[in-house]
Amino acid sequence: MQKEFIFTKKGLEKIEAELLQLKIVRRKEIAEKIKQALAFGDISENSEYDEAKNEQAEVEIRILELENMIANARIVKDEDISLDHVGVGTLVKVIDLDFKKDDDFDMEEIMEYKIVGMMEADPYEFKISTDSPIGKALLGRKKEEEVEISVPNGTIKYRILDIRKEA
Repeated sequence: MQKEFIFTKKGLEKIEAELLQLKIVRRKEIAEKIKQALAFGDISENSEYDEAKNEQAEVEIRILELENMIANARIVKDEDISLDHVGVGTLVKVIDLDFKKDDDFDMEEIMEYKIVGMMEADPYEFKISTDSPIGKALLGRKKEEEVEISVPNGTIKYRILDIRKEA
């Protein structure tokens, strides 16, 4: 059985755009590099040729990976996203119940994560995967629930403040 890849509509569009760019642009660029390297003559000691062939292999592997992801994609449609609980495609606002700025001043930190499939995860954009410790712990939870999450640095405790869809 093939592994299923979960995507939001935007996430799948990003993967499809990358595939198109690799097939149309990168393949041509690499073919030109190979052609130029062959013009130097003997390929047995031609580092430009070796480099171009290695680059070609990497691009072809990535194309196969992307084609596999697309072929086995499951798209979470906007109308399928429930706001009753945390799920793929939801934005979940949480408050860190253990966070304190210093001893004199209690400050609770509020964060908002988008729950996405593994291939869309990007912690710098606060997109967390359903396979991550935080994503797993939040999945299926409801507004106002408190969740203890085991992470590499210990345990964090969140309260879910809001569950919504992207505008």
